[in-house]
Amino acid sequence: MSEKVERNQILIIAAHPDDEILGAGATMAKHAASGDDVYVLIVAQGATSRYSSDSNLNEAEDYVSNLKACAQAAAKALGTNSPNFLGFPDNKLDTVALLDIVQKIEEFINTIRPKIIYTHHGGDLNIDHQIVHRAVLTATRPIPNAFVKSIYTFETVSSTEWSSPQQQQVFIPTRFVNVTQMFEKKLQALAEYKSEMREFPHARSVEAVEALARVRGAASGSAMAEAFAVIRELVD
Repeated sequence: MSEKVERNQILIIAAHPDDEILGAGATMAKHAASGDDVYVLIVAQGATSRYSSDSNLNEAEDYVSNLKACAQAAAKALGTNSPNFLGFPDNKLDTVALLDIVQKIEEFINTIRPKIIYTHHGGDLNIDHQIVHRAVLTATRPIPNAFVKSIYTFETVSSTEWSSPQQQQVFIPTRFVNVTQMFEKKLQALAEYKSEMREFPHARSVEAVEALARVRGAASGSAMAEAFAVIRELVD
């Protein structure tokens, strides 16, 4: 008789479309391949901050629709559930009451009841990343009988490494996931985000993403890895 494999609920909470793949794409694919249910919650629209006037409103709306389609295609490439979108304004989360963001995240968390959550590092340069980090920790306060057991933060190229070390929140990884067998799936998912990727030597290029995976792998004894900081782990 075969041993029953535990199926976990995994949730990735990202600020913008493509952050989820940049930060944890291969780990998401690894969870999905092991039989876990992987969900994605994207908090802000993404990219609309590039449109500065009302005259670009239709173009901005088209871009948002395109990014949603990219996110859905990326999820399919990884084998995860289709992403969910909260639709808060891009790069303007600091203009929204934190409580509003927390309540929306909390509502989704209570719906799917994840055991593990991955989200942004709190010291990222991008303001939306910082606020999502804070909102997630607020929404997952460790009250008795809480179902969220582990929270890990990921690094997002072109934000995490661009932050000032004077913030005293430098990303220091303490958890490494061997993604050697899943890294190709991450690249397939990133290929769906053509509009968001850049040419090397930009930090958000395929070459830079691959280089980081090799560095994190070499630091942990594998060919390729994704690195995370442990925020909280509860062992029952």
